[in-house]
Amino acid sequence: MREIMKSVSHLQASQLLHNKFIVVLGDSIQRAVYKDLVLLIQKEKYLSLRQLRSKGEMSFEQDCLVEGGCLGQMHNGTEYKEVRQFQSAHHLVRFYFVTRIYSRYMKSILEDFRHGLKPDLVFVNSCVWDISRYSCSWVDDYKENLHRFFDELREALPEETLVVWNLTMPLGERIKGGFLVPEHKAPQLRYDVIEANFYSGTLADAYEMDVLDLHFQFRFSLHHRMKDGVHWNAVAHRKITSLLLQHAAEAWGVILPCPVTVYGEEEVRSHTYMQKNILHSQDKMGLVGLPFFCCLHFTDWRLSEIPYSGYRAEFFSDSLPTNYFNFENPLPQTCHFEATGPQRAALPPKPHHRNRYRETRNGKCAYSGMWTYL
Repeated sequence: MREIMKSVSHLQASQLLHNKFIVVLGDSIQRAVYKDLVLLIQKEKYLSLRQLRSKGEMSFEQDCLVEGGCLGQMHNGTEYKEVRQFQSAHHLVRFYFVTRIYSRYMKSILEDFRHGLKPDLVFVNSCVWDISRYSCSWVDDYKENLHRFFDELREALPEETLVVWNLTMPLGERIKGGFLVPEHKAPQLRYDVIEANFYSGTLADAYEMDVLDLHFQFRFSLHHRMKDGVHWNAVAHRKITSLLLQHAAEAWGVILPCPVTVYGEEEVRSHTYMQKNILHSQDKMGLVGLPFFCCLHFTDWRLSEIPYSGYRAEFFSDSLPTNYFNFENPLPQTCHFEATGPQRAALPPKPHHRNRYRETRNGKCAYSGMWTYL
């Protein structure tokens, strides 16, 4: 069986996120989202099965474990912590493992945002742990915690930060995993997820945040789900990364033509003609290594009518599309945002404030608090 998917390339991902600070918040699915993003920024490669299954390791593809994981006690409890970070000359990506959308630990993360470097892009989801580990009557607690989280997140982040709330992906009828407890009825959990998605998606839209419905996007891709009924393979995670980056590109006013990737269950083959053509064009004009927004006018890529600033922009949306929760509709269910007002290619001042991840661990750099923009 073969499928066709529009996949964002390494070159596109690296240049789109040039001089950007990205934060990923969530559970093990979101950790794999972080890992695939870190991998794609560096090379044209898919995650291995071992990389997908690993957690809390000291290093993954040049990143470093900042807090928790194997630096502490490895367990499957609700107090498990893992903070990872990847830093290159022009990229900063951070991951926080969370088991509840609002808690004392989440408040400390939001405090980082208030007093530390402000992220340009935030991908966040928290659901399965929330509705399965704390109470069988989860609805009221989950709603209240969502309200608290969105309230404080909006206060902690500047308006130009793009926040994308991911709806939880489909669970299997039979599931197994470290997060499950005997008291919870596993077969019921997949239906609870649908209900929780409705609450969280509606509320995120009310707070004027972007919503990406991964439950809808993967409803016909269940063969890419792992045998545990919860996690997904490398092909699925590359599709998630592509959807997220396409969404961010559209919000920032960048047209991101994606090469077609043909893949089966045993192999992944990418058609890289566009990538090679772009690299060849840039090489002839001496543009290789320049930021993405400096090369656009000299390649096959085109900007929309509003020029891309290379940094942040403000966007708005009155409501979700009318067919957002219509699972019969075959169209992609994402919120589309248009840039408002003129944009300037001005870069932000360098941050000089204190950051909790300033220290160096085991010879590998944690975030130093100084971020260079070229």
